[in-house]
Amino acid sequence: MNLVEYRRAARAWLQENAPSDDHPETGAVTRAKDFMARLHDAGYSGITWPRRWGGQGLTEAEERAFAAEARDYSLPTYVFSIGLGMTGPTILDRGTDAQRERFLRPLLRGEEIWCQLFSEPGAGSDVAALQTRAVRDGDHWVVNGQKVWTSVAHHADWGLLLARTDVEVPKHKGLTMFVVDMHHPGVTVRPLKDMSGRANFNEVFFDDVTIPDEHRVGEVHDGWSVAVTTLLHERLSISSGVGMGGQKDNPAALEALRTMVDTSDPYVRDQLVELHIRSRALALFNQRLAQETEAGVFPGARGSAAKLLLAELTLFQADLATRLVGPEAVLADHPLSRLIATAPGMALGGGTNEIMRNIVGDRVLGLPPEPRVDKNVPFKDLKVGTQA
Repeated sequence: MNLVEYRRAARAWLQENAPSDDHPETGAVTRAKDFMARLHDAGYSGITWPRRWGGQGLTEAEERAFAAEARDYSLPTYVFSIGLGMTGPTILDRGTDAQRERFLRPLLRGEEIWCQLFSEPGAGSDVAALQTRAVRDGDHWVVNGQKVWTSVAHHADWGLLLARTDVEVPKHKGLTMFVVDMHHPGVTVRPLKDMSGRANFNEVFFDDVTIPDEHRVGEVHDGWSVAVTTLLHERLSISSGVGMGGQKDNPAALEALRTMVDTSDPYVRDQLVELHIRSRALALFNQRLAQETEAGVFPGARGSAAKLLLAELTLFQADLATRLVGPEAVLADHPLSRLIATAPGMALGGGTNEIMRNIVGDRVLGLPPEPRVDKNVPFKDLKVGTQA
């Protein structure tokens, strides 16, 4: 099937199967799981993932073609965004064949929901300073600690957990990655409300949670390199909108915003042109990264640049909408109100804008890195915010 035929088939499937309502609250997760199963069975979930692990074995060209057709629909895929964009690709890259066999197909069919467990109250931007401990006990590990800002953890079946397994070495060298059962009796999930009044992220507590060693991802104490893989996928998936369900729900996108404002005003037109330029630049940058990935050139730290561009675009959209539409844009019943309330979070989640600029400056532009006095200090000897 050529791309024209593929896109035509995708368009027809979406017209028949995309939900007609806008994310109903009642039974939303059940409906989302049903939709993901149908999406996978139709050949549109895991488009570029290997067939052996439940994917479709196609190319980035087919994935872009489907995304282009899906952008005008409200697809209920957000609850799967962490699995599709972050944890799943990490297991695909760094997991064992047994882990790929167990976890990837159920993820792609929406049978299981995933979360990512990295950030902690004392280790947000400095992820490697985390304190959650995993202690080996025979063929198992026992985990105690706390994570925070964990998206969709209240729905998750599994989580990708980064924990400290050695305090005698510098902080980046004593970490190990695990797959944790979020239904374990020692796991407690508490939703946190943001300024929009919704609770999409959570704090998570681990009290003597046992994890079999077969659920370890990567080598013992090599968790930081696995985490870097996850973070690279995270920034690329956030910037490209993996699992976010299309652009129909974005009231500040160009097509939606121009219906709310006076486009005969030269100033308004000038601002809308600026929005189009920024949106198009990000789309082209993401397309280039995708093409390079398909060609075997991993984008690396440039994924941080894509995430930074998206955060700045989101903030620009919210500011522009407020200026052009006026004070009524922030009223609770206005379609722009939630985007305006949540826009600042894009500059924090997945790495702050400041951290993204540091990464781009250091690893892409080759600028001198910031001084790090704790680089070679054993974790147990760090003086601030740590414990042995």
